[in-house]
Formats: sequence, structure tokens, C-alpha cells
Amino acid sequence: MANPTGSELEILAILWRLGESKIQAVNDELCKLRPVGYTTTLKTMQIMEQKGLLGRKKDGKSHIYFPLEQQHQTQISLVDRLLQSAFGGSKSSMVMRLFEDKKATKEELAEIKALLKKMEADQ
Repeated sequence: MANPTGSELEILAILWRLGESKIQAVNDELCKLRPVGYTTTLKTMQIMEQKGLLGRKKDGKSHIYFPLEQQHQTQISLVDRLLQSAFGGSKSSMVMRLFEDKKATKEELAEIKALLKKMEADQ
């Protein structure tokens, strides 16, 4: 998969949430975040299709766009790229940096503890 830009990630997040959508629906959602012109959204989505991030199908005179990769897989790719480039492959350094400046909620800590417990049991 091509590396999505910040704007492309916003569009992917909308499509993962909404499912297959027309450009107008995506643009309406983007405008809830910040003002974005329809033609800007159209051009970005056309580029995303060329990059292999989106697929499209005809629906009468318009097109329906959809992500070509699941959210989970995209997240794995992005995290791995960050892990390798910024942390030299050190998962512990990355996790330590993640929690260094921001407090985790009790719920997040409980999820992390459960994950670590499961990982230890699987070894």
C-alpha cells in the first residue's frame, strides 16, 4: 500500500466509518473537521485511487469510492513504518515515548495490561 498523507488518512477514516460513499458525503464529513472545497476532496480521492488506496465503481453518473485496505492493516503498516524510522525498531522505546507526556485513562491501562498478560501467556 502507498503511504497515505494526513489528508488521505482523514478520508480513509471517513470511508472506514461510513463504508462506500460518494464524494459529496466524504466532503460533507471533512467539512465538519475543517472547511474543504468539493473539488479538493474530488482531486484528493482521485489521487488516492491512482495510488491504490481507494477503489471506485460507477453508480449512474456518479462514482462510489471505498478503501482497498482495512483500517487495521493500514494502522499496522503506519505503526511499523514509524517504529522502524523513528525508534530503530525498538517497541519498548516507542511505547515509553507514547506514555511519556500523556496520561492514559484507567480503561486504556486495563486494556494494555490485558494485552500484555495475553502476550506473556502465549509465549
